[in-house]
Amino acid sequence: MRKKDLIKRVNKTYAMERSHAFITFPTIAVYLLFTNSPLDIAFLLYGLLLCIFVLFQGQQYFKLKLQSLKGITIDQNTSLLFFRKSRKINLILIGLIPFVFIFQIFLNNWTIKSENLIYWAIAVNVFGILEHINYYNRQLMIDNSSDLNYVIKNRKLKVASLAKDLLENEI
Repeated sequence: MRKKDLIKRVNKTYAMERSHAFITFPTIAVYLLFTNSPLDIAFLLYGLLLCIFVLFQGQQYFKLKLQSLKGITIDQNTSLLFFRKSRKINLILIGLIPFVFIFQIFLNNWTIKSENLIYWAIAVNVFGILEHINYYNRQLMIDNSSDLNYVIKNRKLKVASLAKDLLENEI
């Protein structure tokens, strides 16, 4: 892929991740807070916050990747440290998901209430986990023919770019 095309692709991905991290998911959270009791949607809000946190990391990665492609100097050590710490925090937050789910059920007298958007909450929490996997393990997003061809040819998902960068720069 030509550098110009790669810059265009990374810029598009950066813009998309940034808009989801700073606009889409926060807007959904605010809307839900205005239309529901926080106690009724605690698990859903937790999933949204998890998604926002992971998407923030993704947009930061693509921002740095874009700067690097454009020849702008970045502090690689600081960036790598940010992503290593973020990965650990993600794993803690993911590990807390079952406890937040139990807390939500406790708040609802040990019943699962569909009117509390519990199924949406489960979906959003799963999405947060998948976003973490997409950045730190395997590239789940197949958004071009090159990615699709790789999966078909190799019968497996690519290692995520951020995961490669972290592995190549192990301390």
